[in-house]
Amino acid sequence: MREKFSDRKWYPYAVGGSIALAVGAFVFVVLTHLTSIFGAIGTFLDFFSSVFLGCVIAYLMNPLARFLQRTLLKGIKKESLSWILSVTLAIIVVLAFLVLLMGILIPQLVDSATMLVNNLDSYLASLQKFTDSLGISKMLGLENIVDASGRIVNTLVTWISGNANNILGVTASAGRGILGVGIACILSVYLLLGKKSLKSAFSRLGRAVFKEKTYGNIATFLERCDKILVQYVIFSLLDSILVGLINAAFMACLGMQYIGLVSLMVAVTNLIPNFGVFIGDVIGGAILLLVNPLHALLFILFSFVLQLLDGYIIRPKLFGNSLGVSGLLILIAVIVGGNMFGIVGMLLAIPAAAIIDFVYEEMLLPALEKRRAESK
Repeated sequence: MREKFSDRKWYPYAVGGSIALAVGAFVFVVLTHLTSIFGAIGTFLDFFSSVFLGCVIAYLMNPLARFLQRTLLKGIKKESLSWILSVTLAIIVVLAFLVLLMGILIPQLVDSATMLVNNLDSYLASLQKFTDSLGISKMLGLENIVDASGRIVNTLVTWISGNANNILGVTASAGRGILGVGIACILSVYLLLGKKSLKSAFSRLGRAVFKEKTYGNIATFLERCDKILVQYVIFSLLDSILVGLINAAFMACLGMQYIGLVSLMVAVTNLIPNFGVFIGDVIGGAILLLVNPLHALLFILFSFVLQLLDGYIIRPKLFGNSLGVSGLLILIAVIVGGNMFGIVGMLLAIPAAAIIDFVYEEMLLPALEKRRAESK
């Protein structure tokens, strides 16, 4: 009987070698074209940017809608009607809050920016006088700061005139971005209203793909991750608002200028754990330095103390107690996340640390202990 081709001794080695060669060639091509591949993936994902943003907006609004459904609308027995009303009310609450916030902040920001531009020469003259009195003008290169400011303005005007096409392109891109945000907001409403059907569809798919026990574990894991992320978002916003209000109260007590502009910067940058707040402090201090160097010094000193307390005591204790993570792990996660992925890594460091902690404590460690006990 004639021997089959696949039964020959060298056949497995030839097949294995061919597969290894193909995998090696594939890895080599991927590594040598990594930038192009990531660029292509980024371009492809850009097509779905409005969809991703819509999902994020819907996810962030979902806790508010659920809260309204459980409290104000708990008397409505028909679940579908109560959910539609809760989503509608949540949208109204968010829009009302944004309108109120913009109504308070925009006039202050416009007034602050107008005052800064109109009084720029006098501010620079005061700064020149202050540095001259300390004898540090030459050391800091501020001997002719007022004249230099005029040259900077002329250079800026010339640059704007020569780059009109680029500016128009950026403006058009910003317009497309605003349109994309609007589409994402509309999509988020549809996602919220169809949450029950979407959840049912994914649940049916999960039960069809996985065994019941595996599906239960996955569902428990996702529910815990959802709880961690929601708590993180809520406490981050509360912490930033609190820090911004404290900063505004301090500036108002000392009669400082640009309270709205500086406090908004401090509150927004405070969303970046531990380190981002210092960016707002430096920018705010630079603005106040033009107006009153003493105010700038007091602002920097106060901000330093406030941010140290918030970043290393209040925030770790607040998030640690609510998410079940130690302050040390949070601090390590923020440092590592920032080094690996920049600002995005720092923003996601705390929920990532909480998820890793509960996976280790409640899933991995018990499984290892059970395996160790069974092996004895």
